[in-house]
Amino acid sequence: MVRGEGLRKNGAMQNEQRRKGSQEEGHVCAGRSRELGGRGGLGGEGRESGDDSSNLLAAMSGEVAEGRVGGLSSAVSTYAKLVLLGLIICVSVAGNLAVSLLVLRDHAFHKAPYYFLLDLCLADTIRSAICFPFVLVSIKSGSAWTYSVLSCKVVAFMAVLFCFHAAFMLFCISVTRYMAIAHHRFYSKRMTFWTSVAVVCMVWTLSVAMAFPPVFDVGTYKFIREEDQCIFEHRYFKANDTLGFMLMLAVLILATHVVYIKLLLFEYKHRKMKPVQMVPAISQNWTFHGPGATGQAAANWIAGFGRGPMPPTLLGIRQNLHNQNRRLLGMEEFKAEKTLGRMFYIITLFFLVLWSPYIVACYWRVFVKACTIPYRYLSTTVWMSFAQAGVNPIICFLLNKELKKGLLAHLPACCRTKEKLPREPYHIM
Repeated sequence: MVRGEGLRKNGAMQNEQRRKGSQEEGHVCAGRSRELGGRGGLGGEGRESGDDSSNLLAAMSGEVAEGRVGGLSSAVSTYAKLVLLGLIICVSVAGNLAVSLLVLRDHAFHKAPYYFLLDLCLADTIRSAICFPFVLVSIKSGSAWTYSVLSCKVVAFMAVLFCFHAAFMLFCISVTRYMAIAHHRFYSKRMTFWTSVAVVCMVWTLSVAMAFPPVFDVGTYKFIREEDQCIFEHRYFKANDTLGFMLMLAVLILATHVVYIKLLLFEYKHRKMKPVQMVPAISQNWTFHGPGATGQAAANWIAGFGRGPMPPTLLGIRQNLHNQNRRLLGMEEFKAEKTLGRMFYIITLFFLVLWSPYIVACYWRVFVKACTIPYRYLSTTVWMSFAQAGVNPIICFLLNKELKKGLLAHLPACCRTKEKLPREPYHIM
């Protein structure tokens, strides 16, 4: 009995030990399964991080591709700007120098209007040769100014100086054109070489007076990156003195066109010819002479049918022919003055067309606070103002036959165009 009870106790103890072992194994398996589950979770997070990295790489590759395209387009635009500005410089310097040399060498062009044209051409030549190369360097440097602040002020001063000089000179030319047609006698007597020199000096003095104050920071001369040039910084009118400069430029352009409109009205008013008044012939011995004589009486006297002393008929005819030639010469001068007036008005009109968009942008900055002008519009207006420096010689050679003949006369023989000889009419017998 005792042995049986001991065996039972030993069996019960073994069963309890087995249960505890099975429970411990279960806990261990659960822990392993949790660890495996945790590893599986880490694997999911790894997959998610892998997906994020792939998306990041794709975005970076897209940005790199866009950067390459943007860099290529900017390089193309920079190259186009350099080529275009180089072409403007070449045309401006060559054309303006050609006009200047023609006016200086040919004595037929030593007149007041051609002196003013010479001054305009020399100013455009200096502007193209000094100001535009700095714009080329700034474009090549990525729209940045690589020189000192003082040099920027000097270049900006010269740019503003030449702009106001052209405006003042075109206004003075319009006044002289009106005087040449409406008051021709006064113009021919008073408009001498020294009068032209005085007008040119006055124009340069006024231009310096307008462009010089911003050098002392009355207003500001700065490098404008959007324009690739050193120029007057146009800001809100309460924060800068730019309004006075822009008003003066606008008033000059408007006054110039008012003078030309007055000139056109004068020509329209005097376009009709006055009726011819017949003057009777004069006779003392039936040999009629004077403005109304036909010449038949003089022929009769030469044939021996006249009586008395020789009448001054032939002398009167010669005097009338001389006066008629003088009258025709005056008409030719009047026609030449009208041609010059037309040429200078076209120059003024192109100045208005090429500068007015930039003036509008400047007024936009002056009257609209914290405005943002579209880059394409601003860039286009700036380049139009650059092109104005090379337009004047083209207009002169197209509209002025005398300048065109002078240019062709100084060209080499291989570059001249052969003139067509007039054909004589013939009859078939």
